[in-house]
Amino acid sequence: MNAANGSQRSWFQRNRITLAPWLFVAPALLFFSVYVIIPIFQSITISFYEWNGLYNAQGESTATWVGLQNYEKLLDDERFFVSLKNNVIWLVFYMLAVPAGLAIALFLNQTVTGIRIYKSLFFFPFVISQVVVGLIFGWFYNPDFGVIGSVWKAAFCEEVINIVGNVSTRCTHSPPDILADETWATYGIIFAGLWPQIAYCMILYLTGLNNVSPDQIEAARLDGARGWRMLRHVILPQLAPATFLAIVVTVIGALRSFDMIAIMTRGGPYGSTNVLAYYMYETAISEYGDRYGYGSAIATVLFLIMLVYISYFLWRMYQDERGR
Repeated sequence: MNAANGSQRSWFQRNRITLAPWLFVAPALLFFSVYVIIPIFQSITISFYEWNGLYNAQGESTATWVGLQNYEKLLDDERFFVSLKNNVIWLVFYMLAVPAGLAIALFLNQTVTGIRIYKSLFFFPFVISQVVVGLIFGWFYNPDFGVIGSVWKAAFCEEVINIVGNVSTRCTHSPPDILADETWATYGIIFAGLWPQIAYCMILYLTGLNNVSPDQIEAARLDGARGWRMLRHVILPQLAPATFLAIVVTVIGALRSFDMIAIMTRGGPYGSTNVLAYYMYETAISEYGDRYGYGSAIATVLFLIMLVYISYFLWRMYQDERGR
């Protein structure tokens, strides 16, 4: 009787457990395909053309097939290599957010009076828009009225009264204009970006610390583990998932850095703070950019760099799932 009823059920009824997750995921997959996957392939296709983004009177594209010429031009483009180098610098120094976030999380992971207020203050940079962060640090670095300029003047300047009685300021050295200096501008922007990124890593570690086994902590204390030994051999192994996730989001954030550069320097001075994402925007779709094919080639290179890392990330996730 049960076998007969099973054979009379529809294919959907027999496979509803398998299909249910896909039905929930389907809307997200649809939007992801339309707004991410398809544009990626369109960008790769455009990178093989020379195109200014215009169409003729018949509505046909004016793009001209050039094959790999856009990629060949990248090899002779000094600004491209400056942008690539800056992305590497971002990647190296942005990783400081991981240990800094861990240190702050360990400091905040205690039960004392007012700890929620301190957590809120450290969490605050994460909820601020990147645009606002860029503006704040732009004022912070200002040599005339910013914090850097004020501290510098207090340390190296003195007020002088001339014969007439007017007061003027005399400095042994002029205050540094960090964002106008080709050598230091990139590091100034990275420092500004680290502020909210450290807060994000801190949140990940605070979540991980809530899942640390108190039994293992107590057993380690009975064995005489304290301080660095406790952190290294007991706590950090249990924070491995949080560390992995913190590294992933930090690397992706460094590679896709754009808004801080756009707000603070717009790639200047003289293109010295450009990264691949902003150079692509500047080349293709900015106010003065109309080289869609060349900009798409830059975007494709950035995509391939991120694809290598994301593939490694997915492989590690798959290996971890198999090992459980």
